[in-house]
Amino acid sequence: MKKGIPWIMSPLILVTTLITHLFGGSAGREGTAVQIGASLASTWGSWLQLNPENFRAILIAGMAGGFGAVFGTPWAGAIFAVEVLVIGRIDFKGFLPALFSAFLSHRLVLALGIHHTQYTIQANLPINIELPFKIILASIAFGMASQVFSGFIHNLKNFLLKRIYPVWLIPILGGIILIGLRWIFGNSDYLGLGVLKEFTNSKTILSAFKDKDISPLAWLWKTLFTGITLGTGFKGGEVTPLFYIGASLGNALAIVLKAPLSLFAGLGFIGVFAGATKTPLASSILGIELFGPQYGLFFFLCCFTASYFSGKTGIYSSQKRISDFR
Repeated sequence: MKKGIPWIMSPLILVTTLITHLFGGSAGREGTAVQIGASLASTWGSWLQLNPENFRAILIAGMAGGFGAVFGTPWAGAIFAVEVLVIGRIDFKGFLPALFSAFLSHRLVLALGIHHTQYTIQANLPINIELPFKIILASIAFGMASQVFSGFIHNLKNFLLKRIYPVWLIPILGGIILIGLRWIFGNSDYLGLGVLKEFTNSKTILSAFKDKDISPLAWLWKTLFTGITLGTGFKGGEVTPLFYIGASLGNALAIVLKAPLSLFAGLGFIGVFAGATKTPLASSILGIELFGPQYGLFFFLCCFTASYFSGKTGIYSSQKRISDFR
């Protein structure tokens, strides 16, 4: 985000995202929170006439505050903000302001009486020598799934922008396609956030941690719905859909590999996110904050493996690589 972006961008981002969610678009909410945090921080930095280094720090703090507030994971939010900017490099210069912002935002959300969704991995699971190898195999699949997700959205955007004019026809086309897919599938499982049940038999992210009757292709269908939503111009985040994709893929792989269901759903939850965002450290910490430290080593193994097998680029087109500075 460039210096001097006006604060008016925040309500505009919020309104467009609300429209997407109110009409059932398959998108997340964290992208809005991070963008609003960065937009406000950009405005304040301009008002205060900060030098480039301090401006960068306040921008990172704004991103961390948005992430930490939405998921209730301040440590992951702070690390995500300093890790996501450049693939393969973490700039810890802005970490302390980011951590302060993330914790302050998190505590404010709690003070307002807002509660986050609780995800649980079964405690005291049987651990054997085969389990780490199964996790590596699953993590490779998580990385490849994140690559499919990122590639689909980017390619769809480019394809439509080159072939459809005026551009306001693109979201109309996207809406028609989503309505058609909803009719074909006969349910709304792959629309919206995928967190709350619309009907008693609806499948959500939480379902992946305990149910064995989830479609083994649920992750692919959620990728399709989310890719069309975001690729045709609707606004929202990618992270919550990535959680759905990862958890449902982990559920399917747990059945195939005869592995603990809730553990692999949790690994998929953070693994696909790690691959798509290129933030394996933040994703590992996210797992610890959400699920507890008991399986922390497995979280690190999963996230770094998934990130390695997720291709060279992620979902954020503005993300730089170390080679860009050489």
